[in-house]
Amino acid sequence: MLPLTDRLLQVLAVEKTPFRTLAVSALLLALLALLLRALGQAVVFCRRYHENCRRLRCFPEPPRKNWLLGHLGMVNSSEESMLFLNDLVATYVHACAWWFTAWYPIVRLFHPAVIKPVLLASAAIAPKDNLFYGFLRPWLGDGLLLSSGEKWGRHRRMLTPAFHFDILKPYMRIFNQSTDIMHGKWRTLAEAGPVSLDMFEQISLMTLDSLQKCVFSYNSNCQEKASDYIAAILELSSLVVRRQHHLLYHFDCLYRLTADGRSFQRACDTVHRFTAGVVQQRRLALSQLGQEAWLKSRQGKTVDFIDVLLLAKDEEGRDLSDRDIAAEADTFMFEGHDTTASGLSWVLYNLARHPEYQERCRAEIQELVRDRETPEIEWEDLSQMPFTTMCIKESLRLHPPVTAVSRRCTEDIKLPDGRVIPKGTGVRGRACPPLNGTPTSPKVPGFGAGPV
Repeated sequence: MLPLTDRLLQVLAVEKTPFRTLAVSALLLALLALLLRALGQAVVFCRRYHENCRRLRCFPEPPRKNWLLGHLGMVNSSEESMLFLNDLVATYVHACAWWFTAWYPIVRLFHPAVIKPVLLASAAIAPKDNLFYGFLRPWLGDGLLLSSGEKWGRHRRMLTPAFHFDILKPYMRIFNQSTDIMHGKWRTLAEAGPVSLDMFEQISLMTLDSLQKCVFSYNSNCQEKASDYIAAILELSSLVVRRQHHLLYHFDCLYRLTADGRSFQRACDTVHRFTAGVVQQRRLALSQLGQEAWLKSRQGKTVDFIDVLLLAKDEEGRDLSDRDIAAEADTFMFEGHDTTASGLSWVLYNLARHPEYQERCRAEIQELVRDRETPEIEWEDLSQMPFTTMCIKESLRLHPPVTAVSRRCTEDIKLPDGRVIPKGTGVRGRACPPLNGTPTSPKVPGFGAGPV
């Protein structure tokens, strides 16, 4: 070490002294220790990687895009990818191996029997895969979607009152109002003759309009004029999906330097600024008036999501912080608008493919509202629409709003056929059935029985 130390001092043109010699020697030893540690970790990683590759050979594997990306980018949010996934299900039936880059293995599960053990595993054994869900964290924070353990349990208990029937019933009026606005736009477009429009985009605006009223008691009129807040949510949803399919975008330090990364940060700032402003304003009013007077001031108004969260307390009498409330509100806006818009779009699609069912649904609802001054659906009507309910459920079975669930195994998970998903492997469980069935997953009568 001393000759190397002397040489380094000469290169740096630094006078040699006992202290400098000792300092440089210590630095070199520290660097050597770090190098050996990194080398040791690399050896462990390589051994674990080789072992996982060996254990994953029991799962068939589609041809990769290339050795570095694996299958990354072969499936995205497009019609072609949906058909490609249907082909995967038809080819591999139960499961297949999938490489998300050269070093991150995923097992894709298609059949309910093999998905079941993963879903039944505890959250400690099969937690949500941070590789996918982690992209949402800068936007959603530690809301119910991304939190875990004790925090998740505490927030889940405190949010339960927000979904009580007494809270949800008044929302029917809001849903009717938002839907009427959307129908009005469609009628205006249809008056000019045949028209083509993006149903999902229109329905997304309608669901966001409804949610903003239910969560914040705020009417942005976003279906008829531009809203920065609504535009930011739609942009964030698109950017998160796009980020998953680009390898370099997975690294935060690189992503921040890209145009997408800068757009993501700007949109996050817009959403957080709006949410924090509403929460702080409502919290200030609550502290100034006191709970009793504040509740009286809210009488006659629809109780919104922020109201429920501000008043929520856990078993020890502790309430949620402003940051916690904002995270839950942002999570609710994201999860609520995208899933609902997707589900509604598929319902309309399936009814359009089956006009005879569409006509039966229309007749059922028209019979309900026949003698009313205002033909609006009320809370009590929801249990009086059996055929419409069946059509909605069948559409959700075929085209669930969330098409897959992502988990990461912290322990080996054994499947019913004896194969084992190794510890450290990602799991992607497909939630929707193949449209035309497979030998072990036959067609079910309903929307899926006809041609696509």
